[in-house]
Amino acid sequence: MLKSKTFVKKTRAGGVMKIVREHYLRDDIWCGSEACRECKQESTVLQAEACIESNLCPYPHYVVPDTNVVLHQIDVLEDPVIRNVIILQTVLQEVRHRSAPVYKRLKDMIQAKEKLGNIKQTNTKTTAKSNMEILFFYYFVTRETYIEREQGESANDRNDRAIRVAVKWYSQHLKADGLKVVLLTDDQGNKEKAEESIDEYVKNLTANPELVDRLALSKDDKAEIISSKVLFPEHLPLSKIQSGIKSGTFLQGTFKASRDNYLEATVFVQGEGEESTEVLIQGLQNLNRAVHQDVVAVQLLPRNQWVLPSSVVLQDDGAAKDDDVDGDEEEKALRISAAEAAGKPTGKIVGIIKRNWRPFCGMLNVSQIKESTRHLFTPADRRIPRIRIETRQASTLVGQRIMVAIDGWPKNSRYPNGHFVRSLGSAGEKGTEEAVLLLEHDVPHQAFSQNVLSFLPKMPWGITPEDMIKRQDLRHLTVCSVDPPGCTDIDDALHCRELENGNLEVGVHIADVSHFIRPGNALDKEAANRGTTVYLCGKRIDMVPELLSSNLCSLRSNVERLAFSCIWEMNHNAEILKTQFTKSVINSKASLTYAEAQMRIDDTNKKDDITESLRGLNKLAKILKRKRIENGALTLSSLEVRFHIDSETHDPIDLQTKELMETNSMVEEFMLLANISVAQKIYDEFPDCALLRKHPAPPPSNYDILLKAAKSKNVEIHTDSAKALADSLDVAKVDGFSYFNTLLRILATRCMMQAVYFCSGMDSDFHHYGLASPIYTHFTSPIRRYADIIVHRLLAVAIGADITYPDLMDKHKQSALCNNLNYRHKMSQYAQRASVAFHTQLFFKSRGILNEEGFVLFVRKNAIIVLIPKFGLEGTVFFDSKDKAGPSLVFDEEGPTLKVEQTTFHIFDKVKVTISLDDSNIQHQKIRMALTEPVIPGVSVAAPDVEPQAKKPKVDR
Repeated sequence: MLKSKTFVKKTRAGGVMKIVREHYLRDDIWCGSEACRECKQESTVLQAEACIESNLCPYPHYVVPDTNVVLHQIDVLEDPVIRNVIILQTVLQEVRHRSAPVYKRLKDMIQAKEKLGNIKQTNTKTTAKSNMEILFFYYFVTRETYIEREQGESANDRNDRAIRVAVKWYSQHLKADGLKVVLLTDDQGNKEKAEESIDEYVKNLTANPELVDRLALSKDDKAEIISSKVLFPEHLPLSKIQSGIKSGTFLQGTFKASRDNYLEATVFVQGEGEESTEVLIQGLQNLNRAVHQDVVAVQLLPRNQWVLPSSVVLQDDGAAKDDDVDGDEEEKALRISAAEAAGKPTGKIVGIIKRNWRPFCGMLNVSQIKESTRHLFTPADRRIPRIRIETRQASTLVGQRIMVAIDGWPKNSRYPNGHFVRSLGSAGEKGTEEAVLLLEHDVPHQAFSQNVLSFLPKMPWGITPEDMIKRQDLRHLTVCSVDPPGCTDIDDALHCRELENGNLEVGVHIADVSHFIRPGNALDKEAANRGTTVYLCGKRIDMVPELLSSNLCSLRSNVERLAFSCIWEMNHNAEILKTQFTKSVINSKASLTYAEAQMRIDDTNKKDDITESLRGLNKLAKILKRKRIENGALTLSSLEVRFHIDSETHDPIDLQTKELMETNSMVEEFMLLANISVAQKIYDEFPDCALLRKHPAPPPSNYDILLKAAKSKNVEIHTDSAKALADSLDVAKVDGFSYFNTLLRILATRCMMQAVYFCSGMDSDFHHYGLASPIYTHFTSPIRRYADIIVHRLLAVAIGADITYPDLMDKHKQSALCNNLNYRHKMSQYAQRASVAFHTQLFFKSRGILNEEGFVLFVRKNAIIVLIPKFGLEGTVFFDSKDKAGPSLVFDEEGPTLKVEQTTFHIFDKVKVTISLDDSNIQHQKIRMALTEPVIPGVSVAAPDVEPQAKKPKVDR
């Protein structure tokens, strides 16, 4: 049966277009219930015995949530207790338009396990997740459930009516089988015709009372827990905000809360090009219920009310503050500190354009009132406000890491209201803290779905004659890989050999991941979303499934692997005479660690092909590095640490800074050269859609701390260009202070901007400041970086080894992809740092108090930040205390110096400090340092008599 609708639409050019929409209605679509005797079903997902212990619905039944229930109660629907759920097509479509995160969670629930084969043929999709039964019903194409919009009826009313019609059809269809269908809704119009609201349904599940905690608060619930006093100004409606932004009265920007002061934030307003304005927000009322990462509308205050950021540290901790009590004391301290000087643009939040709320990890602060069900939740991220939730499980959740979602923030409530989502485990446990770390840094870490895994090659896998088409056979070459110890995802391998004409042939061979991951399939989309592999201490979160990352794509020794090769002909001065790009097949002759490769190079008795290849590569790499540095490339420094892990307990038993060898630099030089060569090739072929990587030059103000630090030791640093900086760093020396140059390079690294991916058609500045290269990209790590996969595809098209596809040539889509890759890369770095910090805490937990030598890296008003080279560790030595009167402190910002009593601290001063773990706050444990040398009476502490020695268990390096 065919239903059609015709209407006309005005085009941009001013013409009129006739549009005909057709619905093909079917009567052969099954209901998906095991109990149904009427439908001819290929597969079922809804149980015949659909019983759940309930006072409200004690009979067998299926549930149909409407759109609002899915949007606001997704946490409840995800719980395995809620079974036999029917998701209607209109609900899925409405959710898709209204909330991308909820839509993704709903799709994940539906697509967890495909149970029907041919969707096109049946137009019905039934799927299940674990022990949940979920059916997706295409009622739009079913004759009995299709309805048209009536004259004068809104789209929303039509959708509500459509849901009721579908529920009615299901109820009648299954009536003879003894099953009922319950419509779950919070809509008043629907509620009158529904069995019950979602709240009542969940509250009457007798066997699962804990599920009530996962309910998002309804309007009635919110009214109960707010005071009558208005604490915040009303948010302006979106229409007024839009007109205000258009007229210039308001500015739109991203709200960034302060970690150190809960009464202060900054709004980043994007300007023309890459310029942005920062607007300071101070005080509870001016912050006006905005949460970190929200998109907000801000109004600038008059210039006479502009202030500078406060130097006061204010944490919103301790007992809950009453909604009826003003925070006058803290606001006053804030104003006194800020009033020291004025000048930064300051404003107030007048409205919220887009909320960026997510479930937050943290811990419960149990109410002091006995039998109370209302408690405060303290997020792990200090930038997120505390959240008021209602739970009957408080005694169970004490000491647990939990997740909580915000439901709303009324103008008469000091805190936002939210609901419990789930428990992650006991605080302090390794598995729990790792889960928190991944969730808080938005690292996709769930197991790969069956849909994704279905696109992997079938095992056993082998190279076929079809694979050899447009591919060179390089299996005869002496290729080897050089990587860190324990590396299983080997992206790259190298070779070097002398040619008959006396020149050298050098090859960089990169895993051909794009051969296995084809554009647009589920595996490709998952890799694009993950963006990067995340390396934590002792754990790796793969971007692609392990079959690829550690096996079929990994260039292991003595197995045949597909590769993408960049081969140069060079003379002995490392000058490139010819460059060739080709898809290839290789057979690596050795998988070496950096140390093993170095030993081969240094052992004069070794004359085998692998060793000779390595020596040739190393000789050329030294020349390439010298040339790069002469051109102005920076050699910076940052201390990286390596943990030695107990193979039984998996706890860290030793902590050392990583040592870099010549072979590290050797591999790096050829990876850089390959990336530059490929960047130029893809840009020449595709000037509008090449995926490149740039490193912006830092603004001059970034170098202030470096210049001051160098000046304090009478050393001059020039920052006019990268070359001037590199040359200055090369000659920066202080007699008797061998570590000075390393400290200076560490400080210079902190001055740098973040390197970013971009699309060549959307930008004009390609320069890579740190490498002093006019163009750069990432080609050499496609197993762990999605950017490299795109670059491989571009290069393959450029040399005629593969075909293109629309998204690859769309600069706007490439640019959007780059934004996600930059975000994922940044969050990956933060997650790795957090993992190192957590394992450092574990390491010091069993060590008692250690006394170590360090250097002052930064000077603050009331503290010095000390670097411990032995552990690659930074910590803060505070000189003031809340509990007792502090010493005399004089801070000179010009130095910068800090005079503590009669002792003055400068940047790079040598000190000795005790190091211990402060676990008084289980959620925010930290390394505590105290000064032992120089000795300052009343300030420094005595050094521990004997440093405790940890036992030496089995080591897994």
